[in-house]
Amino acid sequence: MKMKKRLPNELLIATRNEGKVAELRPLLVRALPIKLRSLAEFPEIGEVEETGVTFAENASLKAKAYAEQSRLWTLSDDSGLEVDALNGAPGVYSARYGGHDLTFAERIRRLLEEMSRSGDADRRARFVCTIAIANPKGEIVNLSTGICEGLIAQAPRGMNGFGYDPVFVPEGYDQTFGELSNEIKERISHRARALFAARSFLFENFSIG
Repeated sequence: MKMKKRLPNELLIATRNEGKVAELRPLLVRALPIKLRSLAEFPEIGEVEETGVTFAENASLKAKAYAEQSRLWTLSDDSGLEVDALNGAPGVYSARYGGHDLTFAERIRRLLEEMSRSGDADRRARFVCTIAIANPKGEIVNLSTGICEGLIAQAPRGMNGFGYDPVFVPEGYDQTFGELSNEIKERISHRARALFAARSFLFENFSIG
């Protein structure tokens, strides 16, 4: 029987996006006795460039680099929106779709305009998230992916969430992620699904308590 290691006291969430941290925190802290840190606490750590061509590559690049710099167990994710009418765009470029200086309201406007120009009536889309966990040496010890299928709304609706949430209607619902409660999103979102798998890895490989 494999001996389990003791769960680390701290886990670095490799983002400065407070919306993302707020979404991950209840899903992790409720289940694990672990202190979460964010990159906002480490101003000396430089940004890691996302040069990968897949979500898994980008998540791994960030987890490895931030773990090596912080010397902490590190959880990093890369996520994005894939739209069928746009041949899977914006995909890994979701956070910088249309340029680095645009707001997400402007990115959403561009997305809807591109869909209209495509002439494709297909509004199917999905949010994809891959989570990588690295040990303090920067070794990737786990990768997990979550997918949430849905449709792109005709116009933004709702103020909850962040990013493309106001135009994404998850399968089985009439409301956008921008309208749905956090409680529902914590069950069905792409990030929640990837995190459940990552959390299972921690439970299976580490001693809790």
